[in-house]
Amino acid sequence: MAGESVTGGRAVAARRGWDWIASAWAMFKKQPGPWIGVIVILLLIYVALGLLHAIGSLAALLLGPVFGGGILLGCRAADEGRALEVGHLFAGFRGRFGQLVLVGVLNLVATAVIVLAVVLVTGVSLAVTAAQLESMPPAALLSIALAILIIAALQLPVMMAVWFAPALVALQGKDAVPAMQESFVGCLRNVVPFLVYGVILFGLSLLASLLAGLGWLVLLPVIAASIYTSWKDIFTAP
Repeated sequence: MAGESVTGGRAVAARRGWDWIASAWAMFKKQPGPWIGVIVILLLIYVALGLLHAIGSLAALLLGPVFGGGILLGCRAADEGRALEVGHLFAGFRGRFGQLVLVGVLNLVATAVIVLAVVLVTGVSLAVTAAQLESMPPAALLSIALAILIIAALQLPVMMAVWFAPALVALQGKDAVPAMQESFVGCLRNVVPFLVYGVILFGLSLLASLLAGLGWLVLLPVIAASIYTSWKDIFTAP
C-alpha cells in the first residue's frame, strides 16, 4: 500500500525508470486476463469515439483522464492484493469525475493555445491533406516539419503536467489544477529516471509491434501500471 503523500514528489535515482516498468510487469503477470480485458474494452471505446469524427475526438481527449483515473484505481486495488476488474475502467465516472474531466479540459485548452500560437507566428497551415503534402515543395514541407517540432517542444511541459494528474486526483483527492502543478514538478525533479523509462519503453514498443502488433496487448497494460508504480515511487513516502 502507498505511504504518506509527498507534496510535489521526491527525486529518485535514475535506475528507478527501469524499476517502474519491472514492477508494472509483475503487476500484470498476476492478473493478465483482466488487464488485457480492460485494455481491449478501452481500445474499442476509442474506436467507437473515432467514428464520431470531431465530436468523438473531443470526447476522447476530455475522457482520457477519467478512464486513466479508473485504471489507476484498479492498479491500487491490485497492489493491495485485491482483484483488478473491468469495472475499474469506469470507476473515474463514479468519483472525482468533474476534476478528472477538468484535467482533460485544461490539457485541451493548453494544446489548442500552443498550436494556434505556432500557426500565427510561423504562418504555417497544418490543415493539409496527404495529397497536398505530396505536391508541396521541399521548403514548404520543411516549414511544416519545423512547426510540428516547435509544437512538440512546447507541448512537453503540458504532458508533464498531465502525466500524474489523474493519479493525484483519483488516488490522493487533489483538485485538477494543484494536481497538474504537482505532476509538472514531480516530472521535472525526475528528468533522468524518465529518460531511462522512455528509452526502455521505446525499445519495448518496437518489440510489441512485431507479431502483427499483438505485443501491445501486453505492453499497454504494463505502461498503464507503470504510471501507477512511478506515481507511488515519487509521490508517496517509502
